[in-house]
Order: sequence, then C-alpha cells, then structure tokens
Amino acid sequence: MSTPKPDGPAPPEGIVLRDAAHGLAETAPWLGMPLQALVQHRPITLPWHASVLEVAQTMRDHGVSSVLLVHEGHLKGLVTDRDLRNRVVASGLDLSGPAAHIATLNPITLDQRSPTFEALLLMTRHNIHHVPVMDGQRLVGMVTASDLMRQQSTSPIHLASDIHRQTTLEGLAGIGRQIKGLQTHLSAANTSAYNMGHIITAITDALTRRLIELTEAELGPAPVPYVWVAAGSQGRCEQTAKSDQDNCMVLSDDYKPALHGSYFQTLARRVCDGLAACGYVHCPGEMMAMTDTWRQPVHIWRQYFQRWTDSPDSKALMLITVFFDLRAVHGQFELLQALRQEVLAQTPQKSLFLAHVVNNAHKQRPPLNLFGQIAISHSGAHAGTVDLKNHAITPIVDLARIHALEAGLLEVNTCDRLAKASKLGELSEQGSRDLRDALEFVSSLRIAHQSHCMQRGLEPDNHLHLQELSNFQRSHLREAFSVIQTLQDVWAQRYPLSLL
Repeated sequence: MSTPKPDGPAPPEGIVLRDAAHGLAETAPWLGMPLQALVQHRPITLPWHASVLEVAQTMRDHGVSSVLLVHEGHLKGLVTDRDLRNRVVASGLDLSGPAAHIATLNPITLDQRSPTFEALLLMTRHNIHHVPVMDGQRLVGMVTASDLMRQQSTSPIHLASDIHRQTTLEGLAGIGRQIKGLQTHLSAANTSAYNMGHIITAITDALTRRLIELTEAELGPAPVPYVWVAAGSQGRCEQTAKSDQDNCMVLSDDYKPALHGSYFQTLARRVCDGLAACGYVHCPGEMMAMTDTWRQPVHIWRQYFQRWTDSPDSKALMLITVFFDLRAVHGQFELLQALRQEVLAQTPQKSLFLAHVVNNAHKQRPPLNLFGQIAISHSGAHAGTVDLKNHAITPIVDLARIHALEAGLLEVNTCDRLAKASKLGELSEQGSRDLRDALEFVSSLRIAHQSHCMQRGLEPDNHLHLQELSNFQRSHLREAFSVIQTLQDVWAQRYPLSLL
C-alpha cells in the first residue's frame, strides 16, 4: 500500500510552519522539542521479505505497535497493529504471506531534528499514528501518537495522580522514566530552579510513598512506628532529573531487632530497590535505609548526631552534609521532628564543631583563577568544563547549612535557610539575596544544560562547557562564583583555623 496523499498542498518548510510551531510551543513547550528527545528505543525492523506472521510475533515479543521493513539498510515499508487487524485478520489473509503486501510503502518520515509539532501536524493531516524518525538516510526510531499523548500528559499533577493508581513496580518504573521529560518541559516553560526542585522532589516523594504502601500491603502493617526520611537533595527539595537516592529510617524506641529487624530490613530493601528501578540509582556511599546503619531507633540516631558534633572527624563531616538535611516523607513525622529539634537546639553552642564544618566547606571553592576568571578543568573525563554542582551549587548549600547549624534553624531547603537567616539577622539582607540569586542562576544553567543533554539523547550531567554560554551568561556566572567565594571568606574569618 502506498503512502496516503495529503488533502491539499503541504505547508512550506518556512515561515508558516515555524510560526505555527512557535505559537503552540508557547502554550505547550514540549511541541518545540526535537523528535530525537521522544525516541526511547532503537527501531524495530525486519527484512523486506518477512512474513505477516514474523511481523506479528516481533510486535508481540518487543511490545510495540509497529515494525519497519528494510532492504539493504534502507527503509521500505511500515506495518502497524492496525494493518494486522484490518488487512489481515478482518480479511482472512494467509499469515505466511509477505508483510510487504499489507505495508505502507515509503512511509512519511521526519528528521530527528524536526520539532515535535511537525509530527503532530503530520499525524493530524494524514490520520496516521506512526512516524519513522531519520538522521539523513539512517533510521533512528519511531514516534507514535501514544508518545505525543504521554508528552501532553507529562505534568506534575498528572504524574502524581498516576502514581497513586499504580499497583506494580513496573507501572511506577514507567512513571519514573518520565521525570527527565518533566524536567525538559519545565525548563522549556522557564520554570524557576526553586520551583522545579520542589516539583521534581514532590514526584520522588510520591513514588517513595507508593512503594512503601505497596510493600506494606504485602508484608502487613509495620510492627512499631517509624518514619521514612529523605536526605540530601531530596530532603532539601532540590532534586533534578539526575539524582541518586539518599534516605534513612528513624524507628520508634519500641523497636526490638530480634522481633522487628527482618520486617524493616525487607521493607527498606524493597523500597530502595524500587526507587532504583524508577531511575534513582543506589547511593554510591550506601547512605540509604536499606543499609543497617541508617535504619535505627531514635536513641541510636541521637547518639550518631552527638558523636558527629562532639568529634567532627572527616567521616563525620561528610555525613553531616547528608544527614543534617532531613525531611520526613512517610510515617510518624513526629519521630524526626523531635529528633531534629533536639539536635539543632545544641549546635549553636558547639563552636569547635562549627569551625570544622566551616573549614570543610571552605575547601570546595568556585573555580576562579588569580585574575578572577573562570578556570575550567584541564584533565580527566570532563576536561574543558565547569562542574556546576560541586563547584557552585554545593558551596552555596554548605553556606546555608552553616547558617542553619549556627542559628538552630529547622528549615531544610537552601533558599529557605538563607531567607530565614536574613530575617533573624544572622546574614545580611544583601548577602542573603546575593546567594539566593547566585543559586537560582547557577541551578538554572545546570537544568538547561541537563535538558540539552537529554534532548540529544545523552545522559544528563553537571559538567558545563563554557561555549554553551553567551558572554552575558559567562559574566553572571563569574559574578556568582565571586559572591560565593566572598561569603566563604567571611565565614573563614569568623571561624579561623586557630580554633581547630
């Protein structure tokens, strides 16, 4: 079967199509995404001489709704599940016959760099549901009407609602795979980094709670009260699409290892493994609830914090950067609240501890050279880049945490900590605003960079090539680095090395 003809002349490649795409993209930013960002899997192909039965079996085995027929590396035809239903089953055709007889020959294709809008336009005009995506003459993959529907429904509200309807790990993992698309859409809509962090973290929280609910439904109710706690970037509501998992469990002091240990070990393992299946890789440092050390009753956690603040060695300082950023996600929130209030009531009086924390944070400096210019990495896998997370975002997070420890603030989010410190007079209003603006600017660069990576089919990372920036952006990045260094130096003067 040949390709269906359009009802009228196709629109020109120029102004009309671009203006229409631009207009729709303003209200639905995903329509401006290149098609390559929607291609999730390699193309499913069969030789040109394949039979109808082979096509049907291939669709079943790969869980797809279409198969592409190729000859000598060139795309020749397309067979869809609708073709099998209408042209084979309904017509009683022989399954051993050639699939080419029921295929759409020389199907309409689009280049991988074309905006998603063009695929939507083609499907609407020609009443088709599958568009092969090409890179020149090379077949890249397939975009379907279902792919477009998923893009339209990739919103925080839809995803959160969908999470609560899932009854299997596979269903939750499918939603987890949409988080990268969510970040891309939010970035295209110019969502602030502050709001985006809260939105993406809220999806992580919802996935976590649903995994716990499904596991408890199988294991039975918890034998003693507990609270599942998010740490690190999830705890601070500052996650992006590239996040590992940091979490822990605080158990009631009624917990008895011999009686209850097996239950909580199984619960924690299944939830952490479930989060990994949803795209949140296991923490390389094993700072997760499935690690026995981080699944303890309240009195043990109290001992942990006491030891870290009384004897802040290098390991304790590393753990502080994770476990002083805690937020309850599921369970008895009071268990964590009481613990944090107790700990933060003590930290303002511990000058030696604060001096160690300040000195440790001062080691992570933004990359400015002696002339005040941005210094890029010159070796390693990321030579020629700037690590936005470790050299800019982390130092701001550290500065905000120091303020929280010195003032005993219960706030966990970095911007919220800086704003509260300013209100209490612990940080000047100008200093607070400068740090928050620097964090928003650098985080926005990081999110835009990650979205650019994902649109090109690459894994998102934190390593930015300065060539990606305009001169204006470079100037602001340099200013952000300078703000961070200045406030790091202020803290170093307040807690000099002579105190250690």
